[in-house]
Amino acid sequence: MRTAGLKKPSWKNGAIVAAALFAVGGGVRAAEHPAMSDAQMIASAMHAAPARVAKDATIMAMGADGTMRTLRKGTNGFTCMPDNPSTPGPDPMCMDQNALEWINAYMAKKTPPTGKLGLMYMLAGGTDASNTDPYAQKPDSSNHWIKTGPHVMIVGADPAFYANYPKSADPDTAAPYVMWADTPYEHLMAPIK
Repeated sequence: MRTAGLKKPSWKNGAIVAAALFAVGGGVRAAEHPAMSDAQMIASAMHAAPARVAKDATIMAMGADGTMRTLRKGTNGFTCMPDNPSTPGPDPMCMDQNALEWINAYMAKKTPPTGKLGLMYMLAGGTDASNTDPYAQKPDSSNHWIKTGPHVMIVGADPAFYANYPKSADPDTAAPYVMWADTPYEHLMAPIK
């Protein structure tokens, strides 16, 4: 599994990461929360995806030195990560190999690979993030901060795919919409209730 480019990422953006996945915005400092045990991190990560996916996924977490470490090796091509305690809400995520490559590109501020459609789960919800600026660190008057609930993300699709969905800076987060529209990191956010 490729983890190059995943050194010292911030998992404060609920879309992608998220992520993974993704904004580097405010929140409570990790030092104010007790460290989770490996078992707690595995349990947290498994809340990101359907049980049938999570049970055979690789579980990775940020090590104290800022690098990713494997907590459990999986067999189904998915990688799950636990909640980041320094973000304001739950944000564990789980992604297939193509989405992991997409996240690696995002974290390295590189163009994501083309022709590699990826799927990400955030079934526990996401943390607040900018809907327009992939690298916003905190809300301001121009970056359209949003909050997401449980959702899946489609990353790496052709631009024509995203043209079928709303690209509003201030979307209705209860319906599918495009986050980070017209950037290399645009992706479909699809709420799950």
